[in-house]
Amino acid sequence: MKTDIVLNKQLKNLERHYLPTNATLVNNKFNIGVHFEGKVGDININGKNYSLKQLHWHSPSEHRANGRIHDAELHLVHLTQDNNNIAVVAVLYKLGDPDPLISQIEDKLIELEKKNREGDKDAQIAVGTFDVEEINRSSHRYYRYVGSLTTPPCKEGVTWNILGKLRTLSKEQLELLKAPLGTEFKHNARPLQQLNGRKIEMYYHPNHLHGTQATPFEYHE
Repeated sequence: MKTDIVLNKQLKNLERHYLPTNATLVNNKFNIGVHFEGKVGDININGKNYSLKQLHWHSPSEHRANGRIHDAELHLVHLTQDNNNIAVVAVLYKLGDPDPLISQIEDKLIELEKKNREGDKDAQIAVGTFDVEEINRSSHRYYRYVGSLTTPPCKEGVTWNILGKLRTLSKEQLELLKAPLGTEFKHNARPLQQLNGRKIEMYYHPNHLHGTQATPFEYHE
């Protein structure tokens, strides 16, 4: 459903401090993900550190802004040290120029799809060093709410942070992300859900705040 965003001036800039590290490309059956073997970096939310553990893509997007479902969505999944708290940074994509992040693993996605055709449905491909540094850039705007994971077991209490700036990926990259998946998961976005009283807050950098209007926003949980 659509809702007005609540501008919360108490929210802090969502700074991201990620470093290149060894990673593995994984076919999760319902999406394609990158799992990290070492420490990648953290985000800080309300004074609590969350470490990046894995990322994965959905197509189409699982969040909708301005009434539009976008072509894909990236989820960066973070956990606290005790693994009891989850925070996800979500990035929306539209078709356009190739995404440098995906460009790093294009050959590995081709290899993963080949293994899938050969019957290895649980294939994992060593990526080597995977660089997520370019996502370190601070965001002028993001949206936050508390919801659930979008895949089983759909754990509640997840802090979602949806970045306001769109990234682009090429049509070829989008097809590469879908190719290793079974037919039933080529479109792997969870249907939009009712808000059920949940509040969506917006952060906007003070230097860019003048004349800002909240964006109509829809979400999956």
